Amino acid sequence: MSSKRFKKLPNKTTELPAETIDKLLSVVKKNCTTKFDESVDLSFQINNKQKKSEINIRTIVNLPGGTGKKIKVAVVCEESKFSDAKSAGADIVGGDDFIEKIKGGEINFEKLICTPSMMIKLSKLGKVLGPKGLMPNPKLGTVTDDLKKAIADAKSGQAEIRNDRDGNIGVSIGKKSFADDKLINNFNAILETLEKEKSNNTIKGDLIRSAFITSTMGVSYRIKLGKSI
Repeated sequence: MSSKRFKKLPNKTTELPAETIDKLLSVVKKNCTTKFDESVDLSFQINNKQKKSEINIRTIVNLPGGTGKKIKVAVVCEESKFSDAKSAGADIVGGDDFIEKIKGGEINFEKLICTPSMMIKLSKLGKVLGPKGLMPNPKLGTVTDDLKKAIADAKSGQAEIRNDRDGNIGVSIGKKSFADDKLINNFNAILETLEKEKSNNTIKGDLIRSAFITSTMGVSYRIKLGKSI
């Protein structure tokens, strides 16, 4: 059942003509009528069904304007690197004992980084970490010996772009409190990343079928993309 607040928001907004991101931001922000700083979220429907294969996108993008979220970062590494990881800003650092805690279901972090030599042990926890999207991955920069960079990237404003089996991608570009130019820069960074993914996957036709923007507790609007992707 819809709340009184939600009933006051515009309806059938997804049926309106698509507009560019710069015109939609003020409308989306106006609909942020809750007491908290709502996220501004994107939703893409991609053309993941190709003749020869199904497209699976999983990559990361460093958002120039940040995410507005505090990310709790955990690191699994050798004991000799504990101090380096802690000084780089990791919230949790551990080795074999930490892996056992994760195995037991103790997961109190949003991002997990692992050194290559420890990945063999951690990879056995695929059933625990995989469904939560927390398994470190070299492609995502989370399996690395450069812990300082990986931790800094995770803390500074890094977003994961990943489609589900139906071709849907959901990603946040920041908060209502962000200036419009920050949100637009983050939006453009995501489009550039998707453009690269299209080239890497040699996709025929447009990659993006549709794009929408909304806020955490708001309503959706169709986005008019500036160029064909």
